[in-house]
Formats: sequence, structure tokens, C-alpha cells
Amino acid sequence: MGLVRKGSRRIVVDGMVYRWRLRGRPTSFQGLAWSPCTFAVEHADTPGATLVVTTDQPHPSNWIGIEAEPVLPSGVAAAVRRALHEGWTPTVPGPAFHLDLSGGFTPSH
Repeated sequence: MGLVRKGSRRIVVDGMVYRWRLRGRPTSFQGLAWSPCTFAVEHADTPGATLVVTTDQPHPSNWIGIEAEPVLPSGVAAAVRRALHEGWTPTVPGPAFHLDLSGGFTPSH
């Protein structure tokens, strides 16, 4: 299953076109800042395995007012490059490829 087109953004990384999407409304755990923000990326023309990136930040729309850095295109591009280096093949169908960058995340109490 691919990304929902509505709300996704286009990004070009090293000449390849991808679409990425950050969930607009946080999940319950993200809203309470118990789990970090995630976003998804897929190849724009030949969607295959989706990249799911777990960041080290709370969701920007968390409910308890913890300040969070926005997910920027530069961060998405860096995550795509790292995932490609770690073996993500975006045009080959298969299970989602998970990239966990949450090492510095501290859940709220």
C-alpha cells in the first residue's frame, strides 16, 4: 500500500523524485509525547517498499505543548540517503523499511 497522495510532498534527492508525508494529527502516543514523530517516504514514479522514519523529536502537533523541531525537507533528504545506504530499495515491492533515528528521544512522563 502506498502513501496517500493528499498531504504528501514532493522531494528530489540526488536526482530521484520521492513523495513524503508526515501524519497531520499525531497518534495518541505521539500526542502525549510518549513516542517520537514518524514520517513516510516512497519513490514518486514506481512506489515499492515504503520508508518509515522514526525521528528523535516529539510530533510538532503534540497535545502537551512540548516544543518540537519541524520535519524539514533537508532532514527527509538525509534520511532517504541514509536508508539507501542501509539497503532500502524504493522501487522494489516489499515490506516497509524502518529507519530508527530516535536515539535521543526522551518520552514525556
